[in-house]
Amino acid sequence: MKFEYCTLFKDVQLSGIFTDSKTFADAIPKQSWQVAQQAYEQADLPLTTSQLTSFVAEHFSFAPQPELQALQKVTCVNDYIQALWPKLLRKGFTASNNSLLTLQHDYVVPGGRFNEIYYWDSYFTALGLEDSGNISLIESMVDNFVSLIERIGCVPNGNRVYYTSRSQPPVLALMVKLLMPYKKSDIEWLKRMVDAMTKEHAFWHQGEQQLGSSSGELKRIVKFTNGMQLNRYWDDKPEPRPESYAEDVADAKRLPAEQQEAFFRNIRAACESGWDFSARWLDDPKSLLSINTTNRVPIDLNALLYLLEKTLSECLITLEQAGQSQAFSQRAEKRKTAILQLLWSDKHGWFCDFDLVKKQVSPVLSLAGCVPLFAGIADEAQALAIASKLECDFLRSGGLVSCLSETSQQWDSPNGWAPLQWFAISGLRDYGQFDLAEDIAQRWLNMLEKDFAKRGCLLEKYNVCDPAKTAGGGEYQVQQGFGWTNGVTSRLQVLYNNKQ
Repeated sequence: MKFEYCTLFKDVQLSGIFTDSKTFADAIPKQSWQVAQQAYEQADLPLTTSQLTSFVAEHFSFAPQPELQALQKVTCVNDYIQALWPKLLRKGFTASNNSLLTLQHDYVVPGGRFNEIYYWDSYFTALGLEDSGNISLIESMVDNFVSLIERIGCVPNGNRVYYTSRSQPPVLALMVKLLMPYKKSDIEWLKRMVDAMTKEHAFWHQGEQQLGSSSGELKRIVKFTNGMQLNRYWDDKPEPRPESYAEDVADAKRLPAEQQEAFFRNIRAACESGWDFSARWLDDPKSLLSINTTNRVPIDLNALLYLLEKTLSECLITLEQAGQSQAFSQRAEKRKTAILQLLWSDKHGWFCDFDLVKKQVSPVLSLAGCVPLFAGIADEAQALAIASKLECDFLRSGGLVSCLSETSQQWDSPNGWAPLQWFAISGLRDYGQFDLAEDIAQRWLNMLEKDFAKRGCLLEKYNVCDPAKTAGGGEYQVQQGFGWTNGVTSRLQVLYNNKQ
Protein backbone atom coordinates (compact mmCIF):
# COMPACT_ATOMS: atom_id res chain seq x y z
CA MET A 1 0.00 0.00 0.00
CA LYS A 2 1.13 3.59 -0.60
CA PHE A 3 1.41 4.82 2.95
CA GLU A 4 0.92 8.51 2.07
CA TYR A 5 -2.65 7.83 0.96
CA CYS A 6 -3.81 5.96 4.07
CA THR A 7 -5.98 7.61 6.73
CA LEU A 8 -3.43 6.97 9.48
CA PHE A 9 -0.77 8.95 7.64
CA LYS A 10 -3.07 11.87 6.88
CA ASP A 11 -4.53 11.99 10.39
CA VAL A 12 -1.11 11.98 12.04
CA GLN A 13 0.25 14.63 9.68
CA LEU A 14 -2.71 16.93 10.24
CA SER A 15 -2.75 16.36 14.02
CA GLY A 16 0.33 18.48 14.67
CA ILE A 17 1.97 15.93 16.98
CA PHE A 18 5.15 16.37 14.93
CA THR A 19 6.37 19.91 14.30
CA ASP A 20 8.08 18.70 11.11
CA SER A 21 5.93 16.67 8.70
CA LYS A 22 9.01 14.85 7.41
CA THR A 23 9.39 13.08 10.75
CA PHE A 24 6.38 10.84 10.21
CA ALA A 25 6.95 10.48 6.46
CA ASP A 26 10.24 8.80 7.42
CA ALA A 27 8.87 6.74 10.32
CA ILE A 28 9.84 3.06 10.48
CA PRO A 29 6.89 0.70 11.08
CA LYS A 30 7.63 -1.94 13.71
CA GLN A 31 5.81 -4.40 11.44
CA SER A 32 4.45 -2.72 8.31
CA TRP A 33 2.37 0.27 7.26
CA GLN A 34 -0.44 -2.12 6.39
CA VAL A 35 -0.47 -3.63 9.89
CA ALA A 36 -0.40 -0.17 11.46
CA GLN A 37 -3.24 1.04 9.25
CA GLN A 38 -5.36 -2.02 10.07
CA ALA A 39 -4.79 -1.49 13.80
CA TYR A 40 -5.73 2.16 13.38
CA GLU A 41 -9.00 1.28 11.61
CA GLN A 42 -9.90 -1.01 14.50
CA ALA A 43 -9.30 1.70 17.11
CA ASP A 44 -12.06 3.84 18.61
CA LEU A 45 -11.68 6.77 16.21
CA PRO A 46 -11.12 9.62 16.35
CA LEU A 47 -8.22 9.36 18.79
CA THR A 48 -7.28 12.22 21.06
CA THR A 49 -3.88 13.83 20.51
CA SER A 50 -2.52 11.90 23.47
CA GLN A 51 -3.95 8.61 22.19
CA LEU A 52 -2.59 9.23 18.70
CA THR A 53 0.87 9.96 20.10
CA SER A 54 0.76 6.69 22.02
CA PHE A 55 -0.46 4.80 18.96
CA VAL A 56 2.43 6.09 16.86
CA ALA A 57 4.94 5.19 19.59
CA GLU A 58 3.47 1.67 19.74
CA HIS A 59 3.66 1.03 15.99
CA PHE A 60 6.64 3.09 14.76
CA SER A 61 10.27 3.85 15.51
CA PHE A 62 12.60 6.50 14.10
CA ALA A 63 16.12 6.30 12.67
CA PRO A 64 19.02 7.44 14.85
CA GLN A 65 21.01 10.56 13.94
CA PRO A 66 24.61 9.80 14.96
CA GLU A 67 25.90 12.97 13.31
CA LEU A 68 24.14 15.03 15.98
CA GLN A 69 26.07 13.44 18.83
CA ALA A 70 28.83 15.45 20.51
CA LEU A 71 32.31 14.73 19.14
CA GLN A 72 35.29 14.29 21.44
CA LYS A 73 38.70 15.92 20.83
CA VAL A 74 37.52 17.90 17.81
CA THR A 75 38.89 21.43 17.99
CA CYS A 76 38.78 22.75 14.42
CA VAL A 77 36.68 22.60 11.26
CA ASN A 78 38.94 20.15 9.42
CA ASP A 79 38.95 17.69 12.34
CA TYR A 80 35.17 17.96 12.53
CA ILE A 81 34.76 17.20 8.82
CA GLN A 82 36.98 14.12 9.02
CA ALA A 83 35.25 12.89 12.19
CA LEU A 84 31.80 13.34 10.70
CA TRP A 85 32.14 11.34 7.47
CA PRO A 86 31.71 7.98 9.28
CA LYS A 87 28.70 9.35 11.14
CA LEU A 88 27.02 10.46 7.91
CA LEU A 89 27.67 7.07 6.34
CA ARG A 90 24.74 4.72 5.81
CA LYS A 91 25.24 1.07 4.84
CA GLY A 92 23.69 -0.37 1.71
CA PHE A 93 20.54 -2.46 2.19
CA THR A 94 18.32 -4.67 0.04
CA ALA A 95 14.97 -4.60 1.89
CA SER A 96 12.83 -1.80 3.32
CA ASN A 97 9.50 -1.67 5.15
CA ASN A 98 9.42 2.14 5.30
CA SER A 99 9.65 5.04 2.87
CA LEU A 100 13.32 4.41 2.02
CA LEU A 101 14.18 3.12 -1.45
CA THR A 102 16.74 0.33 -1.22
CA LEU A 103 20.35 1.13 -2.11
CA GLN A 104 22.72 -1.79 -2.49
CA HIS A 105 25.88 0.23 -1.86
CA ASP A 106 26.99 2.48 1.00
CA TYR A 107 26.19 6.19 0.81
CA VAL A 108 26.44 9.50 2.67
CA VAL A 109 23.45 11.51 3.93
CA PRO A 110 23.43 15.29 4.50
CA GLY A 111 22.51 15.02 8.19
CA GLY A 112 19.78 16.12 10.60
CA ARG A 113 16.27 15.69 9.17
CA PHE A 114 17.85 14.55 5.89
CA ASN A 115 18.52 10.90 6.68
CA GLU A 116 18.65 9.64 3.08
CA ILE A 117 20.88 10.22 0.07
CA TYR A 118 20.17 13.43 -1.85
CA TYR A 119 21.02 13.75 -5.51
CA TRP A 120 22.72 17.10 -6.03
CA ASP A 121 24.09 17.18 -2.47
CA SER A 122 26.14 14.10 -3.32
CA TYR A 123 28.40 15.85 -5.84
CA PHE A 124 29.46 18.48 -3.29
CA THR A 125 29.87 15.80 -0.63
CA ALA A 126 32.06 13.88 -3.08
CA LEU A 127 34.53 16.77 -3.25
CA GLY A 128 35.30 16.26 0.43
CA LEU A 129 35.34 12.48 0.16
CA GLU A 130 37.92 12.77 -2.62
CA ASP A 131 40.03 15.04 -0.40
CA SER A 132 39.87 12.33 2.27
CA GLY A 133 40.95 9.67 -0.25
CA ASN A 134 37.62 7.84 -0.03
CA ILE A 135 37.18 7.20 -3.75
CA SER A 136 35.46 3.86 -3.22
CA LEU A 137 32.59 5.55 -1.36
CA ILE A 138 32.10 8.01 -4.23
CA GLU A 139 31.99 5.02 -6.58
CA SER A 140 29.39 3.39 -4.35
CA MET A 141 27.21 6.50 -4.42
CA VAL A 142 27.45 6.70 -8.21
CA ASP A 143 26.59 2.99 -8.48
CA ASN A 144 23.50 3.69 -6.38
CA PHE A 145 22.50 6.48 -8.75
CA VAL A 146 22.94 4.19 -11.75
CA SER A 147 20.74 1.60 -10.05
CA LEU A 148 18.05 4.22 -9.32
CA ILE A 149 18.07 5.34 -12.95
CA GLU A 150 17.67 1.73 -14.07
CA ARG A 151 14.78 1.15 -11.66
CA ILE A 152 12.96 4.50 -11.73
CA GLY A 153 14.17 6.25 -14.87
CA CYS A 154 15.88 9.08 -13.03
CA VAL A 155 17.87 9.83 -9.91
CA PRO A 156 15.07 10.93 -7.58
CA ASN A 157 15.30 13.93 -5.26
CA GLY A 158 16.33 11.43 -2.55
CA ASN A 159 15.96 7.71 -1.92
CA ARG A 160 12.42 7.92 -0.55
CA VAL A 161 9.35 6.55 -2.30
CA TYR A 162 7.70 9.95 -2.01
CA TYR A 163 10.54 11.55 -4.04
CA THR A 164 10.25 9.35 -7.14
CA SER A 165 8.14 11.75 -9.22
CA ARG A 166 10.94 14.32 -9.36
CA SER A 167 14.70 14.53 -9.65
CA GLN A 168 17.14 17.29 -8.66
CA PRO A 169 19.76 19.36 -10.53
CA PRO A 170 21.50 16.71 -12.68
CA VAL A 171 25.03 16.18 -11.33
CA LEU A 172 25.71 12.54 -12.28
CA ALA A 173 27.94 13.78 -15.14
CA LEU A 174 29.96 15.86 -12.66
CA MET A 175 30.47 12.82 -10.44
CA VAL A 176 31.44 10.66 -13.43
CA LYS A 177 34.03 13.24 -14.46
CA LEU A 178 35.35 13.38 -10.90
CA LEU A 179 35.87 9.60 -10.97
CA MET A 180 37.38 9.37 -14.46
CA PRO A 181 41.03 9.82 -13.38
CA TYR A 182 40.57 6.80 -11.09
CA LYS A 183 38.77 4.65 -13.71
CA LYS A 184 40.87 5.37 -16.83
CA SER A 185 41.20 1.79 -18.04
CA ASP A 186 37.75 0.54 -17.00
CA ILE A 187 35.81 0.57 -20.28
CA GLU A 188 32.94 -1.52 -18.86
CA TRP A 189 32.45 1.07 -16.11
CA LEU A 190 32.42 3.85 -18.70
CA LYS A 191 29.81 1.99 -20.77
CA ARG A 192 27.56 1.71 -17.70
CA MET A 193 28.02 5.41 -16.96
CA VAL A 194 27.19 6.39 -20.54
CA ASP A 195 24.08 4.22 -20.48
CA ALA A 196 22.94 5.81 -17.20
CA MET A 197 23.67 9.37 -18.34
CA THR A 198 21.83 8.72 -21.62
CA LYS A 199 18.77 7.50 -19.68
CA GLU A 200 18.98 10.53 -17.42
CA HIS A 201 19.08 12.81 -20.47
CA ALA A 202 16.00 11.02 -21.81
CA PHE A 203 14.20 11.64 -18.49
CA TRP A 204 14.67 15.40 -18.85
CA HIS A 205 13.41 15.19 -22.45
CA GLN A 206 10.30 13.04 -22.01
CA GLY A 207 7.69 14.11 -24.54
CA GLU A 208 10.17 15.65 -26.95
CA GLN A 209 8.77 13.70 -29.88
CA GLN A 210 5.22 14.70 -28.99
CA LEU A 211 6.11 18.38 -29.13
CA GLY A 212 7.86 17.90 -32.44
CA SER A 213 8.72 21.22 -34.04
CA SER A 214 5.86 23.13 -32.44
CA SER A 215 6.51 25.62 -29.65
CA GLY A 216 5.12 25.07 -26.16
CA GLU A 217 5.82 23.24 -22.93
CA LEU A 218 5.50 19.57 -22.06
CA LYS A 219 6.75 18.19 -18.76
CA ARG A 220 10.38 19.35 -18.48
CA ILE A 221 10.74 20.62 -22.06
CA VAL A 222 10.20 24.17 -23.30
CA LYS A 223 10.26 24.94 -27.04
CA PHE A 224 10.36 28.58 -28.09
CA THR A 225 8.80 30.07 -31.23
CA ASN A 226 12.29 30.61 -32.67
CA GLY A 227 12.87 26.84 -32.57
CA MET A 228 15.20 26.89 -29.57
CA GLN A 229 14.67 24.33 -26.81
CA LEU A 230 15.53 24.46 -23.12
CA ASN A 231 14.33 22.70 -19.96
CA ARG A 232 12.45 23.50 -16.78
CA TYR A 233 11.71 21.84 -13.45
CA TRP A 234 8.54 19.77 -13.14
CA ASP A 235 6.73 17.11 -11.12
CA ASP A 236 4.04 14.82 -12.49
CA LYS A 237 2.11 14.72 -9.20
CA PRO A 238 -0.07 17.77 -8.42
CA GLU A 239 -0.57 16.65 -4.80
CA PRO A 240 0.61 17.68 -1.33
CA ARG A 241 4.16 16.54 -0.57
CA PRO A 242 4.06 13.70 2.00
CA GLU A 243 7.15 15.15 3.73
CA SER A 244 5.42 18.54 4.06
CA TYR A 245 1.83 17.33 4.07
CA ALA A 246 0.35 19.56 6.77
CA GLU A 247 2.06 22.67 5.41
CA ASP A 248 0.94 22.07 1.81
CA VAL A 249 -2.66 21.28 2.78
CA ALA A 250 -2.86 24.41 4.94
CA ASP A 251 -1.39 26.62 2.21
CA ALA A 252 -3.62 25.18 -0.52
CA LYS A 253 -6.75 25.89 1.53
CA ARG A 254 -5.97 29.60 1.13
CA LEU A 255 -6.33 29.29 -2.65
CA PRO A 256 -9.42 28.74 -4.85
CA ALA A 257 -9.98 25.04 -5.54
CA GLU A 258 -9.13 25.41 -9.23
CA GLN A 259 -5.64 26.76 -8.35
CA GLN A 260 -4.65 24.08 -5.85
CA GLU A 261 -3.27 21.47 -8.27
CA ALA A 262 -1.05 24.08 -9.93
CA PHE A 263 0.17 25.16 -6.48
CA PHE A 264 1.13 21.59 -5.54
CA ARG A 265 2.92 21.01 -8.84
CA ASN A 266 4.85 24.27 -8.57
CA ILE A 267 5.85 23.54 -4.98
CA ARG A 268 7.12 20.11 -6.03
CA ALA A 269 8.92 21.51 -9.09
CA ALA A 270 10.73 23.95 -6.81
CA CYS A 271 11.83 20.97 -4.72
CA GLU A 272 13.25 19.41 -7.88
CA SER A 273 15.29 22.58 -8.34
CA GLY A 274 16.93 22.14 -4.93
CA TRP A 275 16.05 25.81 -4.27
CA ASP A 276 13.06 25.19 -2.04
CA PHE A 277 12.19 28.01 -1.85
CA SER A 278 13.34 31.26 -3.45
CA ALA A 279 12.10 34.48 -5.03
CA ARG A 280 13.27 32.84 -8.27
CA TRP A 281 9.98 30.93 -8.35
CA LEU A 282 7.58 33.50 -6.87
CA ASP A 283 5.40 35.96 -8.78
CA ASP A 284 5.04 37.85 -5.49
CA PRO A 285 8.26 37.59 -3.42
CA LYS A 286 6.23 38.04 -0.23
CA SER A 287 3.91 35.08 -0.86
CA LEU A 288 4.69 31.40 -1.29
CA LEU A 289 1.15 31.03 -2.64
CA SER A 290 2.33 32.83 -5.79
CA ILE A 291 4.85 30.10 -6.62
CA ASN A 292 5.14 29.59 -10.38
CA THR A 293 8.20 27.38 -10.86
CA THR A 294 6.99 25.65 -14.00
CA ASN A 295 6.77 29.01 -15.78
CA ARG A 296 10.48 29.69 -15.25
CA VAL A 297 13.25 28.37 -17.50
CA PRO A 298 16.10 27.99 -14.97
CA ILE A 299 19.63 29.03 -15.91
CA ASP A 300 21.35 26.54 -13.59
CA LEU A 301 19.39 23.52 -14.83
CA ASN A 302 20.21 24.30 -18.44
CA ALA A 303 23.89 24.89 -17.73
CA LEU A 304 24.08 21.50 -15.99
CA LEU A 305 22.26 19.80 -18.87
CA TYR A 306 24.80 21.39 -21.22
CA LEU A 307 27.54 19.74 -19.13
CA LEU A 308 25.66 16.42 -19.26
CA GLU A 309 25.52 16.62 -23.07
CA LYS A 310 29.18 17.63 -23.33
CA THR A 311 30.24 14.81 -21.00
CA LEU A 312 28.22 12.26 -22.95
CA SER A 313 29.82 13.45 -26.18
CA GLU A 314 33.33 13.12 -24.72
CA CYS A 315 32.66 9.67 -23.24
CA LEU A 316 31.16 8.38 -26.49
CA ILE A 317 34.32 9.41 -28.36
CA THR A 318 36.32 7.28 -25.92
CA LEU A 319 33.93 4.40 -26.67
CA GLU A 320 34.47 5.02 -30.42
CA GLN A 321 30.81 5.89 -31.02
CA ALA A 322 31.40 8.95 -33.18
CA GLY A 323 27.85 9.30 -34.49
CA GLN A 324 26.23 9.39 -31.06
CA SER A 325 29.00 11.63 -29.78
CA GLN A 326 28.32 14.14 -32.50
CA ALA A 327 24.57 14.08 -31.77
CA PHE A 328 25.13 15.06 -28.12
CA SER A 329 27.76 17.61 -29.11
CA GLN A 330 25.27 19.27 -31.43
CA ARG A 331 22.63 19.26 -28.69
CA ALA A 332 25.10 20.93 -26.33
CA GLU A 333 25.94 23.63 -28.87
CA LYS A 334 22.25 24.32 -29.56
CA ARG A 335 21.61 24.59 -25.83
CA LYS A 336 24.56 26.95 -25.40
CA THR A 337 23.23 29.17 -28.19
CA ALA A 338 19.79 29.24 -26.57
CA ILE A 339 21.25 30.04 -23.14
CA LEU A 340 23.32 32.91 -24.53
CA GLN A 341 20.44 34.30 -26.56
CA LEU A 342 17.55 33.84 -24.10
CA LEU A 343 19.01 33.77 -20.58
CA TRP A 344 21.74 36.44 -20.69
CA SER A 345 20.70 39.95 -19.67
CA ASP A 346 22.81 42.82 -20.98
CA LYS A 347 20.88 45.12 -18.67
CA HIS A 348 21.90 43.21 -15.55
CA GLY A 349 25.21 41.82 -16.79
CA TRP A 350 23.99 38.45 -15.52
CA PHE A 351 22.52 35.11 -16.53
CA CYS A 352 18.86 34.96 -15.44
CA ASP A 353 15.91 32.60 -15.45
CA PHE A 354 13.35 33.19 -18.20
CA ASP A 355 9.74 34.02 -17.28
CA LEU A 356 7.48 32.17 -19.73
CA VAL A 357 4.41 34.24 -18.82
CA LYS A 358 6.06 37.64 -19.26
CA LYS A 359 8.27 36.31 -22.10
CA GLN A 360 11.39 37.98 -20.71
CA VAL A 361 14.24 37.28 -18.33
CA SER A 362 13.35 37.36 -14.65
CA PRO A 363 14.58 40.38 -12.66
CA VAL A 364 15.49 38.09 -9.74
CA LEU A 365 19.29 37.84 -9.63
CA SER A 366 20.72 34.76 -7.93
CA LEU A 367 23.90 32.72 -7.80
CA ALA A 368 22.28 30.32 -10.25
CA GLY A 369 23.64 32.86 -12.73
CA CYS A 370 27.18 31.67 -11.95
CA VAL A 371 26.59 28.10 -13.16
CA PRO A 372 27.29 29.11 -16.81
CA LEU A 373 30.77 30.11 -15.58
CA PHE A 374 31.16 26.70 -13.94
CA ALA A 375 29.96 25.08 -17.19
CA GLY A 376 32.24 27.14 -19.44
CA ILE A 377 29.33 28.70 -21.36
CA ALA A 378 30.05 32.39 -20.71
CA ASP A 379 32.34 34.40 -22.99
CA GLU A 380 35.15 36.53 -21.56
CA ALA A 381 33.11 39.75 -21.48
CA GLN A 382 30.26 38.00 -19.68
CA ALA A 383 32.69 36.48 -17.18
CA LEU A 384 34.08 39.95 -16.40
CA ALA A 385 30.56 41.32 -15.94
CA ILE A 386 29.63 38.45 -13.63
CA ALA A 387 32.81 38.87 -11.58
CA SER A 388 32.11 42.59 -11.20
CA LYS A 389 28.52 42.00 -10.07
CA LEU A 390 29.59 39.28 -7.64
CA GLU A 391 32.10 41.62 -6.03
CA CYS A 392 29.79 44.65 -5.95
CA ASP A 393 26.40 43.11 -5.15
CA PHE A 394 26.70 39.52 -3.89
CA LEU A 395 29.85 39.57 -1.75
CA ARG A 396 29.23 39.79 1.99
CA SER A 397 31.36 39.32 5.09
CA GLY A 398 30.69 35.55 5.11
CA GLY A 399 30.91 34.89 1.37
CA LEU A 400 28.30 35.15 -1.36
CA VAL A 401 24.61 35.71 -0.66
CA SER A 402 22.49 33.23 -2.63
CA CYS A 403 20.01 35.74 -4.06
CA LEU A 404 19.76 39.53 -4.04
CA SER A 405 16.07 39.34 -3.11
CA GLU A 406 15.50 39.50 0.63
CA THR A 407 12.50 37.33 1.50
CA SER A 408 11.38 34.85 4.14
CA GLN A 409 12.55 31.97 1.91
CA GLN A 410 15.73 30.11 2.84
CA TRP A 411 17.43 30.37 -0.59
CA ASP A 412 17.27 34.17 -0.60
CA SER A 413 19.15 36.95 1.19
CA PRO A 414 20.62 36.94 3.81
CA ASN A 415 21.54 33.26 3.42
CA GLY A 416 24.54 31.68 1.74
CA TRP A 417 24.93 28.01 0.80
CA ALA A 418 28.05 25.92 0.25
CA PRO A 419 27.15 24.52 -3.21
CA LEU A 420 26.60 28.01 -4.60
CA GLN A 421 29.93 29.20 -3.20
CA TRP A 422 31.56 26.30 -5.06
CA PHE A 423 29.86 26.96 -8.39
CA ALA A 424 30.94 30.61 -8.21
CA ILE A 425 34.50 30.04 -6.95
CA SER A 426 35.20 27.20 -9.37
CA GLY A 427 33.75 29.20 -12.28
CA LEU A 428 35.77 32.30 -11.42
CA ARG A 429 38.98 30.25 -11.26
CA ASP A 430 38.25 28.76 -14.69
CA TYR A 431 38.02 32.29 -16.13
CA GLY A 432 41.19 33.53 -14.43
CA GLN A 433 39.48 35.52 -11.67
CA PHE A 434 41.75 34.06 -9.00
CA ASP A 435 41.85 36.96 -6.54
CA LEU A 436 38.07 37.28 -6.28
CA ALA A 437 37.69 33.50 -6.01
CA GLU A 438 40.16 33.42 -3.12
CA ASP A 439 38.50 36.38 -1.39
CA ILE A 440 35.13 34.59 -1.46
CA ALA A 441 36.67 31.34 -0.22
CA GLN A 442 38.54 32.98 2.63
CA ARG A 443 35.46 34.88 3.78
CA TRP A 444 33.51 31.60 3.81
CA LEU A 445 36.25 29.70 5.65
CA ASN A 446 36.77 32.46 8.21
CA MET A 447 33.04 32.65 8.90
CA LEU A 448 32.86 28.88 9.40
CA GLU A 449 35.80 28.87 11.80
CA LYS A 450 34.22 31.58 13.95
CA ASP A 451 30.82 29.90 13.90
CA PHE A 452 32.36 26.49 14.64
CA ALA A 453 34.12 27.95 17.68
CA LYS A 454 30.68 28.77 19.09
CA ARG A 455 28.65 25.74 17.97
CA GLY A 456 31.13 22.90 17.53
CA CYS A 457 29.43 21.79 14.29
CA LEU A 458 28.80 22.81 10.68
CA LEU A 459 25.40 23.80 9.33
CA GLU A 460 23.55 23.42 6.02
CA LYS A 461 23.37 27.19 5.43
CA TYR A 462 24.65 30.44 6.94
CA ASN A 463 23.63 34.06 7.29
CA VAL A 464 26.51 35.48 5.26
CA CYS A 465 25.28 39.06 5.67
CA ASP A 466 25.40 38.95 9.47
CA PRO A 467 27.30 35.77 10.43
CA ALA A 468 26.63 36.34 14.12
CA LYS A 469 23.00 35.45 13.42
CA THR A 470 21.75 31.93 12.71
CA ALA A 471 20.39 31.42 9.19
CA GLY A 472 16.62 31.14 9.03
CA GLY A 473 13.76 31.12 6.56
CA GLY A 474 12.03 28.19 4.94
CA GLU A 475 10.01 25.31 6.31
CA TYR A 476 12.30 23.92 9.03
CA GLN A 477 15.05 24.82 11.49
CA VAL A 478 18.61 25.05 10.17
CA GLN A 479 20.16 21.57 10.16
CA GLN A 480 23.57 20.49 11.36
CA GLY A 481 25.84 17.85 9.85
CA PHE A 482 26.20 18.74 7.02
CA GLY A 483 27.22 16.83 3.92
CA TRP A 484 27.66 19.49 1.27
CA THR A 485 28.99 22.12 3.68
CA ASN A 486 31.64 19.62 4.77
CA GLY A 487 32.53 18.68 1.19
CA VAL A 488 32.84 22.20 -0.20
CA THR A 489 34.64 23.50 2.87
CA SER A 490 37.13 20.64 2.67
CA ARG A 491 37.84 21.44 -0.99
CA LEU A 492 38.31 25.14 -0.26
CA GLN A 493 40.70 24.29 2.58
CA VAL A 494 42.74 22.17 0.17
CA LEU A 495 42.76 24.81 -2.57
CA TYR A 496 43.77 27.61 -0.23
CA ASN A 497 45.86 25.61 2.23
CA ASN A 498 43.63 26.71 5.05
CA LYS A 499 43.27 23.74 7.40
CA GLN A 500 43.01 25.61 10.66
